[in-house]
Amino acid sequence: MPILKESELDIISHSIEQTQRFGMRLGALLNAGDIVCLSGDMGAGKTVLASGIGNGWGATTPITSPTFNLVHEHRRKKDNQRLFHLDCYRLEGAAEADTIGIDDVLDGRGPVLVEWPEHIDEVLPKNRLWVELRVLDTTRRNLTFEGHGPRYEKLIEQFREATFGV
Repeated sequence: MPILKESELDIISHSIEQTQRFGMRLGALLNAGDIVCLSGDMGAGKTVLASGIGNGWGATTPITSPTFNLVHEHRRKKDNQRLFHLDCYRLEGAAEADTIGIDDVLDGRGPVLVEWPEHIDEVLPKNRLWVELRVLDTTRRNLTFEGHGPRYEKLIEQFREATFGV
């Protein structure tokens, strides 16, 4: 019996560049309304993965840490669709999520990347892709992807195929 379910994927990244490439493959698969939660300790690689996701999705501006603005909005040239990147580190719960216009961000206009999602978990949809990043050593990271709901189970399947050909 496998340790992981089909709705899960566990991989090791050996470098910043590899983490970005994983993000690029994932970003190329995202649709409007997709929610990707990036969880992990400080320095685990959340923004590195988000940067790759933005590149793969086609963002015209680089994805950087939105810690001071909390929400960054990115567009892509081909269809002017938006991608939202949130950093919820300084937020504590639903009331504070309302102050950044969380309902507008989650309205389905584009994919949403959420760093520190556990801080606003109660206002996030239950159907989502949850990515847990863990530091293994100075260069290696463990990335565990868990899909909640049919769309995200399929997204993991597509990501697995795009990344590993299986």
